[in-house]
Amino acid sequence: MADTATNRTAKRGRPGYDLESLLRVAVSAFTERGFDGTSMEDLSRKLGISKSAIYHHVRSKDELLRLAVDRALDGLFAEVATVDALDGPAIDKLEHLVRASVGVLIEQLPFVTLLLRIRGNTKVERAALARRKEFDRIVADLVAKAAADGDLRPDIDPSISARLLFGMVNSIAEWYRPRGGVPAGALADAVATVAFDGLRLPRQASG
Repeated sequence: MADTATNRTAKRGRPGYDLESLLRVAVSAFTERGFDGTSMEDLSRKLGISKSAIYHHVRSKDELLRLAVDRALDGLFAEVATVDALDGPAIDKLEHLVRASVGVLIEQLPFVTLLLRIRGNTKVERAALARRKEFDRIVADLVAKAAADGDLRPDIDPSISARLLFGMVNSIAEWYRPRGGVPAGALADAVATVAFDGLRLPRQASG
């Protein structure tokens, strides 16, 4: 019995023996070296475990990628569902989604960063890009409704506005650092202010 307990403790202590640890190492490697440039052998060396131990959790490298990008996409679509349940004008729903998306990005930063780097070279990547396009369409629809309500300028194509809006959100992944970074709420406030109110102060009327 003592030997069994010791073995269990050793297993728990070895890095990579749980799926979450494996996934985070894989995401880091895929982001740094690219999905195609990372092998299962690379992952086993990083984790200090055998490839068979990795295959205990996942069937393939593609499955690791799918789990990673789905983590980010599922977070975004969960916020879409929240927006769908809200009452109020489209502009309020759009602002809510922008703020919530900043929160998802910060909470799932490694996974969102990887999602933003994929280019559609594999079946998993193409499926992820299709979901991203669906998200973009939802945002564009909200922009179009807000413009039709008279709450946004009507002279900019909604799909362009949506891309610019979430281009600003997505850019956070390039520079944000969790340690010592701006709190999520303050960052969401800043993005919403720039997006919906602009940076320029109103000119004071001359006396």
